Amino acid sequence: MLDWTDRHCRSLHRLLAPHARLYTEMVTTGALLHGDVARHLDFDAGEHPVALQLGGSDPADLARSAKLGAQWGYDEINLNCGCPSERVQRGSFGACLMAEPVLVADCVRAMREAVDIPVTIKQRIGVDRGEDYGFVRDFVGHSFDAGCRVFIVHARNAWLKGLSPKENREVPPLRYDVVRQLKHDFPDATIVLNGGLASIEEACAGLDGVDGVMVGRLAYHQPGALPELDAAVFGGPHTPLEPAEAVERLSRYLERAVRAGAAPWSVIRHTLGLFHGQPGARTWRRKLSDPDFVAAQGVDAFRAAAQRPAVFSDTGN
Repeated sequence: MLDWTDRHCRSLHRLLAPHARLYTEMVTTGALLHGDVARHLDFDAGEHPVALQLGGSDPADLARSAKLGAQWGYDEINLNCGCPSERVQRGSFGACLMAEPVLVADCVRAMREAVDIPVTIKQRIGVDRGEDYGFVRDFVGHSFDAGCRVFIVHARNAWLKGLSPKENREVPPLRYDVVRQLKHDFPDATIVLNGGLASIEEACAGLDGVDGVMVGRLAYHQPGALPELDAAVFGGPHTPLEPAEAVERLSRYLERAVRAGAAPWSVIRHTLGLFHGQPGARTWRRKLSDPDFVAAQGVDAFRAAAQRPAVFSDTGN
């Protein structure tokens, strides 16, 4: 979710899903150790619980980065072993780390020694065309022995050559049975299913045989579905998203973000799918996608986009 789940996106999702655990976009150890730490790690206190996802492969660098994350108040450190992009591979981290389970276990140990918060892993079920279950079982086993207890498993292989990151989310076949087998073989681990959960119904069905589900593109492209999903997973009452209330809460957040120095578009861009499937959604997207409209309205962009009769009164979606 690089360039997607930034602090403004996460704040929106927290407004809609009060119980979900939020994850940052992947932050490389190099960016933290040699760059602007505040820019990468600052977040709103309302985001809790929130996990910092790290990209890296050097145990010492990961330990130092994990310590920074803990100092900044994150609730979890997550090591990315699932990103298949060629740029990430050139840095020797992401999905290619699945071929080095001993190194990953060393990274887990180093981070656990550096912090008191949980250290978790985001991974695939394999790399390239290999479908040997023993590969992913042993990968999990090494890190479990190193103290990792939470594994977020994208139920596809990562094909490291010949596919774009987008294609790697769609072309390799989904094998949910592999993730459920991991739960069977590691009953003391928390196994979270990820991949291909494109609707509330699919996400709820994905809970069968595992401990949790992670949604990415569903949450981003249809954030208005999050209240219902949050209620379905955590058992609370489902309160439908009221457009007027959502617009007002978003507007107040936008005002705070702009006062803190954010450009309006950096917040607005995450809200284009908020009313997906509802009357007026097309008009909402069109207005907020217009740079001139956003520039003219500034912190009042949400309220202006929702003014009748433009939004919430037509039947287009």
